[in-house]
Amino acid sequence: MKLVAATYGTEGDSRPIAALCRALIDAGDEVTLLADGGTLNTARELGVPNAALAGDIREALRSGDGTASVPKQNSVDATAKILARLANENADAWMRQILEAAAGCDALIMGGLAANIGFSAAEKSGIPAIAVGMIPLTPTAAFPSPFLPPRPMPRFLNRVSYRLVSAALWRAFRDSTNSARRAVGLPPGHQIPADQPILYGISPTLLPQPKDWPAGAHMCGQWVRPVYEWDPPGALREFLSEGDAPIYVGFGSMAGLDHGALLDVVVEAVGGRRALLNPGWGVNERLELPPNFCVIGGTPHDWLFPRTSVVVHHGGSGTTHSATRAGVPSVVVPFAADQFFWARQLRRLGVAPRNAGARRVRASELSDAITAAQSARMRQRASELGAAMRAEDGLATAVEKIHATLASG
Repeated sequence: MKLVAATYGTEGDSRPIAALCRALIDAGDEVTLLADGGTLNTARELGVPNAALAGDIREALRSGDGTASVPKQNSVDATAKILARLANENADAWMRQILEAAAGCDALIMGGLAANIGFSAAEKSGIPAIAVGMIPLTPTAAFPSPFLPPRPMPRFLNRVSYRLVSAALWRAFRDSTNSARRAVGLPPGHQIPADQPILYGISPTLLPQPKDWPAGAHMCGQWVRPVYEWDPPGALREFLSEGDAPIYVGFGSMAGLDHGALLDVVVEAVGGRRALLNPGWGVNERLELPPNFCVIGGTPHDWLFPRTSVVVHHGGSGTTHSATRAGVPSVVVPFAADQFFWARQLRRLGVAPRNAGARRVRASELSDAITAAQSARMRQRASELGAAMRAEDGLATAVEKIHATLASG
């Protein structure tokens, strides 16, 4: 089959879908991935044909309003507004790009900020579409929408929460989506229906599939690229060989916080312990750190995390999965949105201690959390979960489900 996959978001959005595209290619399909140009490195490394969608998410997050740097304040809510504006500004361009790539295709695979436009493009092309995601979107009574604030909610409202979130997302993108639809001769659209086939690159070990999900929704397992031999930079190889397994600290593509202040908290919390720091997208200036820190750039999680003692991270779905898969405890410092949801899952499973979010984290509490995560009990539990996750084959399951869905449609 000839397929086009389109997503828009950070590395955490495009990396697992690139791995899925590679698995589909290995199964005999012809696949092209469309995503933000700055997040296509994994696709290129895996030999997945790809093209950049309009926009620059890294520059948008770095610049804030497009004219000045993100203010040095705890304003992570601004990130959501930046992403919504980015999607709205590029809706027409994405429609044209996806339609062009979809010519002669058998189906579209859609996710991230490109989902609404992708489904409209599938409608225009008269071909089926399959949704993909790394965060649960399908309504269930088992737990509330991961996008809601981390507050207690009566169980009977869990399913309702998904409808509220879906309606809010549609309102945010409705005008630009309908404008793009009009430009290609389509009538006004509507939010994506709850029974739309959707595949999740989520481990059922980390989050069991709800029993009340419809037949078209599947928790496949993590979509992770095949393990390969990676040659680390000399400084990283030397640092790892000089002592015990270090702490890893990295907050991915998070923007909108005073990263200088957060880094001060991290340095104080780590104390004299050995640590690796990946500054990610949030820090531009040259860092001055104690000698027990080693600053690293983008490094394959499947190679690095098994060589660490604790992974301190923001709670993104991808990092959460990779740390757990590696059999290593986590300390989660959530910034926003679904990150609080994943932090709760890790605490529930016994592989992460309680810890404050990025807005309120203090060095003493973070230090205590790191110590707790290194306990024998938590290390043992992390080892058990890691072994269970490594036994899953999320990519094979997803490929099987895609082929079965398209064959039945």
